[in-house]
Amino acid sequence: MLAHCAELIQLAGPACVAVKPQLACFERLGPLGYAVLFEVVALAQEEGLLVVADGKRGDVPVTAAAYGQALVGSTPTPWGDVAGLGADAFTANPLLGSDSVEPLFDAAEGAGAGVFVLIRTSNPGAAEIQDLEAEGTPVHERLAALVAAAAPRLAGESGLSGAGAVVGATRPEHLGRMRELMPDAVFLIPGVGAQGGRPEDLGPALAPGRPASVLVAAARSIAGADDPRAAAEALRDSLRSLVA
Repeated sequence: MLAHCAELIQLAGPACVAVKPQLACFERLGPLGYAVLFEVVALAQEEGLLVVADGKRGDVPVTAAAYGQALVGSTPTPWGDVAGLGADAFTANPLLGSDSVEPLFDAAEGAGAGVFVLIRTSNPGAAEIQDLEAEGTPVHERLAALVAAAAPRLAGESGLSGAGAVVGATRPEHLGRMRELMPDAVFLIPGVGAQGGRPEDLGPALAPGRPASVLVAAARSIAGADDPRAAAEALRDSLRSLVA
């Protein structure tokens, strides 16, 4: 498993800005899998790549704070602080409400990290919940308001914020509205490749003059390709054409 991840980092990494390890794939293998995850994070960061820990964490405030410590922070003990995973960002599930994501924003702010909050995801069943009307407003727009409200506290020098949003490529008709609601957020965009999303449809997700406002995630279409390097380069080049 470690050799597989290391090879992908070496082959595809030069055409990427980040890696997004799916935590479940490591956790299902128990302590050894979790140990490999730490090694993969270190390998990616040594290669100059950001690491987005994809665990979609979300819980009541006290537990959410523990998740923040586990992913980007550390835990104080009588014998000194115990470091967590050391990721650069992580994904979060906001469906428990604002008090469940506030500790995650706090953790990100303290660590200089980012949070990608699930807003409108790429899976077919997303519409069952995320597109429902809540007092005249779709649920995904109400979730976007949580991100917009947190943007100033996690703002970077570029003006983009570490309070980011997961917005899927499979329903591109939502992208323009999401950008209106979250003008300073970095969008983590899954669904390109194996799920059917197309790079050429992602233009509305870009903040004007800010090409770094989107982070496009492609997993199976790169990791499962006969030539992962070529697949990553092809996706990179197609995305660059959006801002040319």
